[in-house]
Amino acid sequence: MPILSLHNVSKSFGALTVAERVSFDLRAGEALGVIGPNGAGKSSLFNLIAGNLRPDSGRIVLDGRDVTAAPPMQRCLAGIGRSFQIPQPFGHLSVYENLLVAARFGGALSADAAPRHCMDILRRTGLAAQAERIAGSLSLLQRKRLELARAMATEPRVILLDEIAGGLTEGECGELVATIRQIHAEGTAIIWIEHVLHALTSVVERLMVLNFGRVLVIGAPDEVMASPEVGEIYLGVAA
Repeated sequence: MPILSLHNVSKSFGALTVAERVSFDLRAGEALGVIGPNGAGKSSLFNLIAGNLRPDSGRIVLDGRDVTAAPPMQRCLAGIGRSFQIPQPFGHLSVYENLLVAARFGGALSADAAPRHCMDILRRTGLAAQAERIAGSLSLLQRKRLELARAMATEPRVILLDEIAGGLTEGECGELVATIRQIHAEGTAIIWIEHVLHALTSVVERLMVLNFGRVLVIGAPDEVMASPEVGEIYLGVAA
């Protein structure tokens, strides 16, 4: 059984359609990449999965449970973690305190279990040495790591990564991708929106292309990127 399924999910704002009968399955432990031109509906897709948007029609099923009507907090507790394109830490709290908030309220961990869990996440995401630093003082790479760490602190079954490699240098991107690859290898399912294609395709098993809210194609990354339709619509190359 898939860990996450979308069945004919649609969403419009007046004449603007951001999702048109979107359907796909995410297997447990799978990494799925999402690409598409600006305005293709990628961020709207994450908002629909996370519960920030309610679909006009269709169903969203998490681990066999219909969560279409569930609010974001319930979906977080049910196993959906999320990072944001622009890091949004609690800037006045320490790195460790940011994770503690996520673990206690987003993951419902007990007061006894949460501290140990947070320190483990800090080690796994390369932030252990920054645990006591105020989050607002971190570098961009460290803030990106903190976004990932906060999502992991909620004990997710599925992590939604929104352009987490954006704005990083080549070296920084490589460091972050290595961390994401390790987290994926440990069994966490990932849906990753990204414009840095070499980073994305080095991790994901499948690639999905969105265009005007529709799923254009989904399949193995090499096959998807070789598609003339993808070249024309996404890369601007004539088919």
